[in-house]
Amino acid sequence: MIFAKQAKLSSGWTTNVRLNIADGKISSVTENQSPAQGDTVVDTLLPALANLHSHSFQRAMSGMTEFRMAGKDSFWTWRDLMYRFTAHLTPEHVEAIAGLVFLEMQEAGYASVGEFHYLHHQPNGMPYDDLGELSSRIAAAASETGIGLTHLPVLYTYGGAGKVPLEAGQARFGNSVDRFNGLVGRAQAAVSQLPADCRVGIAPHSLRATSPEDLKAVLTARPNGPVHIHIAEQPKEVADVQAWLNARPVEWLLENTDANTDWCLIHATHMTDAETVNMAKSGVVAGLCPVTEANLGDGPFNGPAYLQSGGAFGVGSDSNVLISLTEELRTLEYSQRLRDIARNVMVVGEGSVGETLYTGAAKGGAQALGRGAGEIAVGELADLVAIDSSAPALCALRQDQLLDGLVFGAKDNVVTDVWSAGRHAVQSGRHVKRDAIITAYRSAMASLMAAL
Repeated sequence: MIFAKQAKLSSGWTTNVRLNIADGKISSVTENQSPAQGDTVVDTLLPALANLHSHSFQRAMSGMTEFRMAGKDSFWTWRDLMYRFTAHLTPEHVEAIAGLVFLEMQEAGYASVGEFHYLHHQPNGMPYDDLGELSSRIAAAASETGIGLTHLPVLYTYGGAGKVPLEAGQARFGNSVDRFNGLVGRAQAAVSQLPADCRVGIAPHSLRATSPEDLKAVLTARPNGPVHIHIAEQPKEVADVQAWLNARPVEWLLENTDANTDWCLIHATHMTDAETVNMAKSGVVAGLCPVTEANLGDGPFNGPAYLQSGGAFGVGSDSNVLISLTEELRTLEYSQRLRDIARNVMVVGEGSVGETLYTGAAKGGAQALGRGAGEIAVGELADLVAIDSSAPALCALRQDQLLDGLVFGAKDNVVTDVWSAGRHAVQSGRHVKRDAIITAYRSAMASLMAAL
């Protein structure tokens, strides 16, 4: 049982709440209670967010790409550096890095992750003896940390729009449709060993890295479950796809696929107003990664028009240059303010921006990962986070201001506890396996740095 002095339920704020958890789900919610012996007592209980978009291996690159070289740095120059980095990663490195990333996510308040996984093969492009070797390593990291995993093997067949051949730096990513389907099967076998809330989806990398016929083939083979795709992240990508397919990326996708509530469109940064409205009305989730999008110079999402049209959204940490739930949410709002020269942008009409961002991302992230979560209610997965409202950043706030304080004034260190489908991984602000996971990561980094 969990006893919370206050909690944000699906019905609103309430006090003195006891929750019972059975088989990873919330089985009862009772208000106006007193703590009982054996209860885990917390201050303020919230639905935990899903981190809907992660490339975990890129965490180990943080700080390595912030040196300006001759010419204009861009997403594309960053990508070249990333390709060179991946050439040195072993399966052991991949597992250790993912372990650290998942731990950091949980300590930041995330209960689950969508791992958009495109590092599949050996550095020369040859498959491992087990085609799903690196997917198995991601599953092992999820098992060690207890995070809720939606594993998203990536179809990456071409090096650019128009079926451009893969570059040498992309060799570890590449698969035909047939081999990709085999890879998904191996990933399912690995994830089947995890708790029942974990699952496998698919991720056609982007329109530039696949083709209309290949996209149709993988969607036919996997008609149900999460589908994630990078879309319209960079102006060059938009121009290249338009020149090839005679339509902008979001425009083409909405007209040529059954993009629906199972889909998550990552970034969707460069859209027309019509694309923004149509995407919102389709039921897909916008997968926004504000910290990475700022780091890579992608540009801001068209937030106000998307919300006005009822669009669903969630947040992810993408390149994992910094893993911070509060920073993702505040950067999302601040990017809108900087563009519009206005305040309190990401809310429809009047109301709390922090609550709009937090609760919207909780529901949208759960939808994107195929998790029955996103709010505290009977029958939902017990994806929960507790924060300390007596922390200096929050102690002066009324109950109805707490989410504004959390998003705009607090750091992730106000998180005290996190449950992933009832697995109590973070206690008193620390992951229960923190020391062992960090030791393994440091050892892996010593090996990796020696190889670079």
